[in-house]
Amino acid sequence: MKKVIASGKRKTAIAKATLDAGNGQIKINRKPLESFPMLQKLELSEPLFIAKKILGDLKFDISVRVNGGGINSRVEASRLAIARVILLFSKNNQELKRAFLSYDRNLLVADTRRKEAYKPDDSKARAKRQTSYR
Repeated sequence: MKKVIASGKRKTAIAKATLDAGNGQIKINRKPLESFPMLQKLELSEPLFIAKKILGDLKFDISVRVNGGGINSRVEASRLAIARVILLFSKNNQELKRAFLSYDRNLLVADTRRKEAYKPDDSKARAKRQTSYR
């Protein structure tokens, strides 16, 4: 089995997932998935549950390197990278792709929203502050 690599982005977080032969271990920045808080662990394992239902037993290890962004952005970028690498490994299995997209579109499609830039002569991104001349 050859190595499969995929990436995912969310805001300024960038994750790179590598899938290799193994026995089902998932590590994010060299930390096992079990060491994460419960909600993050559940969010990170969503693509694994869906893939297990369709592909059967998962006989591979996934290693994710993620940097930039905050905690939740890192989790979402990692989740995207994991789903993409599993899909590439299964050679673009259409049934798996449909299952991912019907569960949550953000498992395969990156969320392109970014922070809006500050405007000139203002401390915020949106409309200028109002003034009253009274």
